[in-house]
Amino acid sequence: MPSDVVRYEPTLESLRAHPVPAWFGGAKFGIFIHWGVFSIPAWAPTSGTMFDQQDPFRNTPYTEWYLNSLALEGSPVQAHHRDTYGVDYPYDAFAPQFKEAIRGWDPTIWADLFAAAGARYVVFVTKHHDGFLLWPSRHPNPFKEGWHSDRDLVGELGDAVRARGLTYGLYYSGGLDWTFGGAGIDSFRSMVKAIPQGDDYARYADAHWRELIERYRPAVLWNDIGYPTAGDSPRLFADYYNAYPDGVVNNRFDFLGVSGGTAHADFTTPEYATMAEITAEKWESCRGIGHSFGLNRNEPDAALVTVDGLVHMLVDIVSKNGNLLLNVGPAADGRIPHAQAERLLGLGWWLRVNGEAIYDTSPWTKAAGSTAEGLDVRFTSGADATYACALGRPPGRTLTLEGVTADSVATITMLGHHAPLSWSTRDRGLVVELPAEPIDTPAVTLRASPAGALRPC
Repeated sequence: MPSDVVRYEPTLESLRAHPVPAWFGGAKFGIFIHWGVFSIPAWAPTSGTMFDQQDPFRNTPYTEWYLNSLALEGSPVQAHHRDTYGVDYPYDAFAPQFKEAIRGWDPTIWADLFAAAGARYVVFVTKHHDGFLLWPSRHPNPFKEGWHSDRDLVGELGDAVRARGLTYGLYYSGGLDWTFGGAGIDSFRSMVKAIPQGDDYARYADAHWRELIERYRPAVLWNDIGYPTAGDSPRLFADYYNAYPDGVVNNRFDFLGVSGGTAHADFTTPEYATMAEITAEKWESCRGIGHSFGLNRNEPDAALVTVDGLVHMLVDIVSKNGNLLLNVGPAADGRIPHAQAERLLGLGWWLRVNGEAIYDTSPWTKAAGSTAEGLDVRFTSGADATYACALGRPPGRTLTLEGVTADSVATITMLGHHAPLSWSTRDRGLVVELPAEPIDTPAVTLRASPAGALRPC
């Protein structure tokens, strides 16, 4: 081994020396995919996000939690299941239907859509809390025969997205597996207690993560809801980094600081939330286009984030040193609903013009500002320019960036229009003359070069 290659050890001191790789810091936008047995019923109540609920587990909008919701007396899912399938219809009966549905799935259609959306990486759910595996593992479920896909969905998607230049990462529910018990979670306290801590599950989860790493070479280990203490995650991380130094590990191996035995992570994962300010530590906001990760056939189009909303969300997250991991919930047969695809393509079109202000950028001196015309502004910094993104359609041909000034040598342009713009500084800030009457757009991005030409005043 060359002398300049770092060798990681299973200690916090060694693991924390692992730098966040440049690819992850610069990628900014990834696609999350929740798909599985739960995609057959594909139903949950629609009363807002998980975090809007007074009884968040009984009323969860997450369809991927269908099995748990079914176990809770009085839940909307329990009533729906009884009325639709009958009181004695088991969740396990959905598995053969899912296996049949996926026979015609074409992963290249997904990969084309994700590339057109402007995503730089994809994180695929290999096993969710119901324990069903989306690859034919050498370590099958010990309690449910055939509780896995015979088709290698994980491998096929990896080949398809990598062929389009996207980076591939994997999700695995290391903390919850209801085939080992624990369904009927009705609080965060009971969720912690539901994490299996037996040696049998520790060996099972560890074998799966190691198999996924060996077979599919993921650039992201995206664990969820903790990890069994006996699973020895520090050793897993050290072996992973030694094999793939540019890999990253999320913070959910140690759920709420009470499981997993290590506080190490390359990035944090706020869910349906963002940061208020710029943070030095790398983070990634994960959420669905709607209020669920898995497909919810009960969810109206109006509950999905608009294209404008997605653009504004992404710009805000990037300005504060974050990434957006936006979830797609396919139907059981692999079709992505038009309403989700429409929003992804709208975001991708905006990124084709404005991606220079997003990819491979860093936070500027401050994240947020405003214009005298009433628009919020977010700032990013590139290698040779500073970007000011006005969130919304300017009301006229002038944009005034309040509290900002520019050096006399500054050249200011609008992304998508290469000619230099006229500008001046006044008491309220930097006044920029736009090249034409504004059109309907989620956001307008101004580019000021060289990099240090723009500054707060």
